[in-house]
Amino acid sequence: MQLRHLRYFVATAEAGTVSAAASRVHVTQPALSRQLRQLEQDLGVTLFERGAGRLTVSRTGAELLPLARDVLAAGDVLRSAASFHAAGGVRRLTIAAPTVTLTDVVSPFVATTSPEDPVVDVRAGDGQTTAAMLSTGADLAIGTDRPQPPYRSRDLAVLPVWAYVLEEDPWSGRGSVSLGELVSRQVIGLPTTFTAREALDAAVGVDGGGFSSFVEAANGTIAQALAAAGRGVAVVSDDPRFGLVPLRVTTGDGLLRIRLVAAWDGRSVAAATMESLAGRLGAWVAARYPAVQT
Repeated sequence: MQLRHLRYFVATAEAGTVSAAASRVHVTQPALSRQLRQLEQDLGVTLFERGAGRLTVSRTGAELLPLARDVLAAGDVLRSAASFHAAGGVRRLTIAAPTVTLTDVVSPFVATTSPEDPVVDVRAGDGQTTAAMLSTGADLAIGTDRPQPPYRSRDLAVLPVWAYVLEEDPWSGRGSVSLGELVSRQVIGLPTTFTAREALDAAVGVDGGGFSSFVEAANGTIAQALAAAGRGVAVVSDDPRFGLVPLRVTTGDGLLRIRLVAAWDGRSVAAATMESLAGRLGAWVAARYPAVQT
């Protein structure tokens, strides 16, 4: 039995056909069929019921499938550990987060790191859970949800969602605006995959109201640009641009805000490094945004 045979077994069980599985694992269909037959022979059981161009996982195959996934996961951990030791530690890592978080939090933090720290790559994770970001290759994921074990996490920061207005706007000297007042104006918001939009929609849903007028912008920079052009009130979590005035948004539960969570794989040989980096990032955010860490 070889690990690649188990990988073919799992891929075929998930894909349902040899052709789809062969494309996924980058082998020819005849070769994949032979490898599956070889695995069945090695194990002494029938893993698939064959017929009508499809493969259906047998009862025995269904019982063995979770064990095969466990073996493959253990193999991945072994390879990761070997790479870690061969390199003498973490030399390069990937942080995944929503685009706004990458721009306003991760990138400025990376600028404070030293040559002794790992080189940081970043990847946008808009609309993804922290677990999804980690499962697709991120070493450290920043999102708004806590993933389940074996992933580990820690609170990173609490950041406000701002309502941005022009300096000449009647609200500009107030410091805050209620959600009820906000939705009475034309709101310039973000796509539904953005965390600021998720927080805004959730608050409006709890309030039981709706928007008088809503314009969706592609990102926070464009939303603020439209607000600067007098098109409405931009509701984003981005740092201020274009001379706009930020206002806190009050709701029945307090302030409209986003709670950021940093997560990593607790099974990884580099878990201690990820935890230390998350702690440093959290301390940096608390120093940069001291008024919102409540």
